[in-house]
Amino acid sequence: MKFSQRLAYYLLGLLIGGFIVFYFLDAKDTQFCYLPNCRVLKDLRSKPLNVSEKAQISFDNALITMNDVKNCLTYGEVDFSKSNIVEKGGKLYVVEGQNTKKEAITVEMINYSGKVLIKDVYFTKK
Repeated sequence: MKFSQRLAYYLLGLLIGGFIVFYFLDAKDTQFCYLPNCRVLKDLRSKPLNVSEKAQISFDNALITMNDVKNCLTYGEVDFSKSNIVEKGGKLYVVEGQNTKKEAITVEMINYSGKVLIKDVYFTKK
């Protein structure tokens, strides 16, 4: 068998195998979070959210909604220079993102082992 035929069979098998793997992994809703930002946001999303009194004021004034916080936890960026600080038995994380109106917001969260406390939510100036 010529090299070109072997290469064609190899590529065909690789393509079919790739489709099968993609189908099974897509069916399980698998995410591959290898970078620190993705891992922290995934951990924060996986736990129940509690709201502090200071953050509740922002929610009551309808300045920022819970959907804005969830959007920030999905597409935001963790500021590691201000984060990973031990505070009240958990670790403080500062997540910068956008609300549904594309305005810059910052969410400060304390990550405990079984829950996440939203410490403060405010608009940021860029």
